[in-house]
Amino acid sequence: MTHFGIISPPVSGHIDPLCALGRELIARGHRVTYFQILDLEEKVRSEGMEFWPIGQADHPRGSLPQSLTQLGRLQGRAALQFTIRAVQGTSVMVCRDGPTAVHDAGVEALLVDQMEPAGGTVAEYLGRPFVTICNALPINRDAAIPPPFTAWKYSLEPWARLRNLIGYVASERATRAISRVVDGYRAKWHLPPLRSADDSFSERAQISQMPRELDYPRRNLPRTFHYVGPLRRPRPMPDQFPWERLDGRLLVYASLGTLQGSREPLFRCFAEACRDLDVQLVISHGGGLSSEQAGALPGRPLVVAYAPQGELLARAGLAICHAGLNTVLDALANGVPLVMTPITYEQPAIARRVEWIGAGRSLCLRDLTVARLRTAIQDVLSQPELVGAARYMREACTRAGGAGRAAEIVKASLEDRKVPLVSRS
Repeated sequence: MTHFGIISPPVSGHIDPLCALGRELIARGHRVTYFQILDLEEKVRSEGMEFWPIGQADHPRGSLPQSLTQLGRLQGRAALQFTIRAVQGTSVMVCRDGPTAVHDAGVEALLVDQMEPAGGTVAEYLGRPFVTICNALPINRDAAIPPPFTAWKYSLEPWARLRNLIGYVASERATRAISRVVDGYRAKWHLPPLRSADDSFSERAQISQMPRELDYPRRNLPRTFHYVGPLRRPRPMPDQFPWERLDGRLLVYASLGTLQGSREPLFRCFAEACRDLDVQLVISHGGGLSSEQAGALPGRPLVVAYAPQGELLARAGLAICHAGLNTVLDALANGVPLVMTPITYEQPAIARRVEWIGAGRSLCLRDLTVARLRTAIQDVLSQPELVGAARYMREACTRAGGAGRAAEIVKASLEDRKVPLVSRS
């Protein structure tokens, strides 16, 4: 039995997939401890993980909801800048508190989210093996691939490669505050500086929860990189969704994820666009709307704070979302095409990939209108090739192996065994 530790950003979009992998490892006889801030103790424990608090000095209980509320009001560059400052703070926390916590917990190996560069440094300092888990778009640098925080289209033209390289340089400059924190601790611990973000990734294994088919063709991935598809593992949950209110019409599921659920005007646009269509709209707002706001949405959609997303998408004919990776993966894993309104982060890049594989349509937020959204919905529902592409992605997600294959890769990497690769061609 191996005792694994998990280090990740303090947001559900990263915690949920890692907990699914953690539950898979527990089911195989291992022990898993999650290192996180106090605000996430209840969530982590509800997922079946052991919990070890870090960051009490600068992330006291109650600080996370305030930060997420502030972030939920931002979009575009402002949201990205806010996030960079937040990641800088969590990197300080992980480097400062991580070594003692990991040592005292008796952890033997670490699972580190790719978006927390300090995690690998802590593992190096302690001499612990670690595996990198990519819960967002992979940020591995490749001149053929547009940087993840851009909406650029994929192209193999020489000008596009130059554009991409310039974009990576700009991205590294924007995140320099984070790398300075990590390199400061690396110098203190007599470790070499990180030349780029790629140096913070595991040499043993890098695991992405995307299926290979959703990513652009990469030319610069290490042999230890594995696409395994969505990291999901069912767990018993109280079923409070009003299933009896589903009326048999084509189900359209709408969500803005865990960080953007307070955007009432956007939900109102979704509801207005579906009002005159022969569909039943189900909206999950993640607690971002008041009961008054939810009740005032036009067209009488079924509105809930939280929904069993996977189960609903298994019954849906269309998903409307912000192109957050977890929602996109859940839709595609159920063969559901998408209409997307990207807001920030890597969401525009994810939307581009969905369009590239032909499984959906994307609308720019600044140009969004009810009429344009309704047209996009009708367009997706009327084109069999879009539905066919989504169903192909359902098969791709199944083939990729999910949490079970990820657990096998983790185990093999710690035993220094070669892992059979899933073809990238």
